[in-house]
Amino acid sequence: MRVLLIGANGYLGRFVADRLLADPAVQLTALGRGDDADVRFDLATGSPGALTRFLDAVHPGVVINCAGATRGGARDLTRHNTVAVATVCEALRRSGCGARLVQIGCGAEYGPSQPGSSTAEDAVPRPGGPYGVSKLAATELVLGSGLDAVVLRVFSPAGPGTPAGSPLGRLAEAMRRAMQSGDGELKLGGLGAQRDFIDVRDVARAVHAASLSAAQGVINIGSGRAVRLRDAASVLARVAGFGGALHELDSPGGPVRPTLGHPRSDPDHVAPAAYPYPDGCGNWQQADVRTARDRLGWRPRINLEESLADIWMEAACRI
Repeated sequence: MRVLLIGANGYLGRFVADRLLADPAVQLTALGRGDDADVRFDLATGSPGALTRFLDAVHPGVVINCAGATRGGARDLTRHNTVAVATVCEALRRSGCGARLVQIGCGAEYGPSQPGSSTAEDAVPRPGGPYGVSKLAATELVLGSGLDAVVLRVFSPAGPGTPAGSPLGRLAEAMRRAMQSGDGELKLGGLGAQRDFIDVRDVARAVHAASLSAAQGVINIGSGRAVRLRDAASVLARVAGFGGALHELDSPGGPVRPTLGHPRSDPDHVAPAAYPYPDGCGNWQQADVRTARDRLGWRPRINLEESLADIWMEAACRI
């Protein structure tokens, strides 16, 4: 099976590449903006015609798109997350390769949800920020393209390679600094959010399964369990051997210092959360992952403690 992987050097793409390279039946070609890609191509600025010519030459059976941006202004997010996907869809429509498209979406497309609920694929998306909007627009382009395509809505990825700017990455860095300076206590804010964390290696397994399946539409990829960030902080402290005290600064009636998130300035945004978070998802998100089980034969295997241990191992190496 010939697979074209777009975004192989990104956070998720690196693990998807590793997973595909471990399959002897896969012939992998990586397309991206970096010098180490097999083919250099910028989806945000390249033309559909140029990509079509490449598709016709390589003739992949599956195209996996892991490329995109998680940070930046609305213009950049739209260019990298929406315009880029429009280019992929148009190139595939023009090409004679007939490839299947596996698009990586995200849980932020759904926006805030009711605490205690599990979000299924038929939920009405109401993204609470420009990132979720740009990814939702990409999903709609894929679903309306007429291609053989599936969109995997990945919730909160964790594990090795976690970006330092993510909530878990910032948490690990704060703990590293506290241990390095010998602080007996760690004061953190923004720990009230509950997120569905899923290990990047489990995400890669899901992408591999989706590339081999005939499933179409949207499929959630998550653990199916929301975890409070303050609980993740406690687990990380145990993994790291941090014996100091953890103090939460945004408890009811206490000072609010969002060290793990930045407040939104959107008075018209209505969400079931009292504390705003930069992903636009309020204080609760939990995936309903039954579709992934039923249609892909996929279940998460790696628990959050193992993911946090890998995050800490990388953070500790910076001491």
